[in-house]
Amino acid sequence: MNEILSVIKDINKLLWNGPMLLILLATHLFLTFRLKFIQKKIGKGIRLSTKSDSGEEGETSSFAALTTTLAATLGIGNIIGVSTAVAMGGPGAILWIWLTGVLGMATTYAECYLGIQYRRIGKDGTYSGGPMYVLENGLHSKPLAVIYCFFTLAASYGVGCSTQSNSITDVTSNLWGFSPYLVGFITALFTGLVIIGGIKSIGNICTRLVPAMGFFYILACLVILVLNYRYLLPAIQLIVRSAFLPSAMVGGFIGSTIKTAARYGIARGLFTNEAGIGTAAIAAASAKTDNPHNQALVSMSATFWDTVVMCGVTGLVIVSNILKNPLSAKGASASELTTIAFEQIPFGRYILGLSIIAFATATLIGWSYFGEKAVVYLFGKEGIGTYRICYIVMIFIGAILSLEFVWELSDLLNAFMIIPNVLSIWLLYRGIRCTE
Repeated sequence: MNEILSVIKDINKLLWNGPMLLILLATHLFLTFRLKFIQKKIGKGIRLSTKSDSGEEGETSSFAALTTTLAATLGIGNIIGVSTAVAMGGPGAILWIWLTGVLGMATTYAECYLGIQYRRIGKDGTYSGGPMYVLENGLHSKPLAVIYCFFTLAASYGVGCSTQSNSITDVTSNLWGFSPYLVGFITALFTGLVIIGGIKSIGNICTRLVPAMGFFYILACLVILVLNYRYLLPAIQLIVRSAFLPSAMVGGFIGSTIKTAARYGIARGLFTNEAGIGTAAIAAASAKTDNPHNQALVSMSATFWDTVVMCGVTGLVIVSNILKNPLSAKGASASELTTIAFEQIPFGRYILGLSIIAFATATLIGWSYFGEKAVVYLFGKEGIGTYRICYIVMIFIGAILSLEFVWELSDLLNAFMIIPNVLSIWLLYRGIRCTE
């Protein structure tokens, strides 16, 4: 296992210390200008997400499609991923995460627009879409579509499954001393009951779980920021300054180089918002809409809430607390940085723990749908039952795997999904409209 981990780390260093950063930033920037700063329409996207559906085609509401996307992206990346980025890349990594969210909104819009434009209707009335159908029907490249689906399927077991179940068992073991085996079994059972119901069941759970967990987490973060109000401006200044300086040191907490800050900031930003991976388009394709532009705006708002808001607030909480209590960062692990910040409020450790459990569970549910659609494309509907069983079993196995191995594997799988998806966007961008 150690030898495999070492190989994966070496590949990630090669990919994420240059090529993937340039590919993502170039795509985000190009689409931002090409789509005439589509980000300025975020207000419309938020409004559309709350309206009743007027479209005649699709399986789920626009809001259900949005919350399914958010369920998959609002995971441990918003908490542990941000603290890991700070620990490895310094405070400047927060700015790169935030920029990835702001610019990535254009990429999310583009991939969702194409995903709806090239979606298919099954004989049973179900809708399927996403990068695999764009690659097959738009670029007429079945091999690339198969490759994308293969890595989506693999990622569903890694990014969407193992990282989340591992985090749930880690939290429950540290806070309450529960057995990882017991927690893994309960988590697998609960998730299994939800995903067996398909997209409608997933959408129903997500529309209830996602808004509630997001509200309570943001509320707790705002309370901490009020307590740290004297350090908010210095924290913002430090984040911006250290993103472009050769190195940064904060009260004994050592950041790293510009390249490292960008590497971990962009990689963790991608992990949480998935802009460029194409998964948001898979959920968007199920929405009841006859207007790709409007649904793409709704889906774009997921990146806004996930990275611009959630990750931005988490980053400010961590950095402001480091400035307020510089000794607290000494010797602290990546995951402990957020925990230390939350200990300022009553029952903060438990509030954070419950937030991680809720976020991770939502991601388990959301990503199961992405993997299921990859299975349908590769093997047909007859493969769904086997996939669901394997996914449920993997939740249990992931609970006892090495978290470092899972994180590194997630970065690798993300890179392999990005390449064909981004290629389709670059070759088909002329068909993407920024107006109705």
